[in-house]
Amino acid sequence: MDCPAAYLDVAHRLANAAGARIRRHFRQPFDLTRKADTSFVTNADREAETAMREILIRELPEHGIEGEEFDDHNPGAEWIWRLDPIDGTNSFLSGSPLFTTLIALVYRGEAALGLIDQPILRERWVAHGEAQTTLNGVAQRCRPCAELSEAIHYTCGPHHFDGGKEHVFAALQEKTALTRFSADAYAFGLLAGGHLDVVVETGLDIHDYAAAVPVIENAGGACANWRGERLDMSTPDDLVAVGDPRLMAPMLELLNGHPVAWPPA
Repeated sequence: MDCPAAYLDVAHRLANAAGARIRRHFRQPFDLTRKADTSFVTNADREAETAMREILIRELPEHGIEGEEFDDHNPGAEWIWRLDPIDGTNSFLSGSPLFTTLIALVYRGEAALGLIDQPILRERWVAHGEAQTTLNGVAQRCRPCAELSEAIHYTCGPHHFDGGKEHVFAALQEKTALTRFSADAYAFGLLAGGHLDVVVETGLDIHDYAAAVPVIENAGGACANWRGERLDMSTPDDLVAVGDPRLMAPMLELLNGHPVAWPPA
């Protein structure tokens, strides 16, 4: 899906605006509350999303906006911006720079652009259309790894694998070479850059992965839901991402307990 150059410029300015608000609050006192789902939210989250929304409503009022912190704007639009001002709020509030701002542009259900920004380390992964994923302008490529036994695996944490999914986490620890935690969406950028091999997450919302899909795929990786289907940009789902597409079939078999056809028809 092609992405007009003007929209790529907007995405960069959204990330710049959000990052400026976030840096003001990082490792500083801030207001902390809990949302209805008991997850934390800070004034930095709200200010960063507000800054992005102001740009979009002023410059692209016909576009839709679906963000984590506020109500949807023009939800039926052909072009929809999916915004997560701080993915990894737990990292942010504990002073760790392993959080990101996620910006995705979706056209009729297909991701046209994905941007993952770490505003403290000043790292920005971008993918749009068919263009190669970049990190601060440098082309990125996932690394080859065809065997689960050699793979480095990231996930948010074992506590996410509840409700009958505990065996999945146990199998991942057993079958992969190394399991690491708590990088949230930052792990997607590391996957695109060839530093790890598998990311498995459960219970994600769309804004948690919409930006990651083009970033990973345009670096040579592959993404799917746990059923082996292409991730839908309108329905939340579980996610498995691999740097080497040869890992997807064994990952899906591990997740489901039986072989799953890959790639989907």
